[in-house]
Amino acid sequence: MAERKATNKYYPPDWDPSKGSINTFVGQHPLRDRARKLDQGILIIRFEMPFSIWCEGCENHVGKGVRYNAEKKKVGMYYSTPIWQFRMKCHLCNHWIEIHTDPKNAQYQIIAGARKREEEYDPEDNETLALKDDKEAERLQDPMYKLEKVNADIERAKESKASVSELLEYNDKMWKDPFTMSQKVRAKFRVIFLSPQYFTALTLFPPG
Repeated sequence: MAERKATNKYYPPDWDPSKGSINTFVGQHPLRDRARKLDQGILIIRFEMPFSIWCEGCENHVGKGVRYNAEKKKVGMYYSTPIWQFRMKCHLCNHWIEIHTDPKNAQYQIIAGARKREEEYDPEDNETLALKDDKEAERLQDPMYKLEKVNADIERAKESKASVSELLEYNDKMWKDPFTMSQKVRAKFRVIFLSPQYFTALTLFPPG
């Protein structure tokens, strides 16, 4: 791709290299339309929504990862780190949404036009693995804390062992003879599919 762009670059016959680049010669910015508001300190970028939100203009849900053409502008500093503003229009309406970076907490803040969708999730309640953050990784350097963590994992494994064994035993019992079990399942579905109630529940044509 880079090689093709280089070889296909057009050089006007009246262009003089000593007087500047081709962009200067034709009077355009290298970033083209993305830099149309550069005199206001605004650059048009591709912005990906960092979390799920509710648009306050149309009250529709916008999922995490939806991308927009956003206006990026520097609006402040946190020590030596810039604070960036991103303004974009909702793709479902013409309502403006404004989001700022938050260097202090290493996250994004909604300033106007939307509200964040609260998604509470507890890995322990769902019996899933919790991702380790920086604080957790630092605490795991402590041998005593690490030992407590290992012991807790062992106890959790013992508690789940009984239910896992029960499920495996039930599965082995049910599918000890796969051929016979498959016949039973197919026979049950055949009865359902051939029943009059099954066909009367289907809508073949839209109402006239």
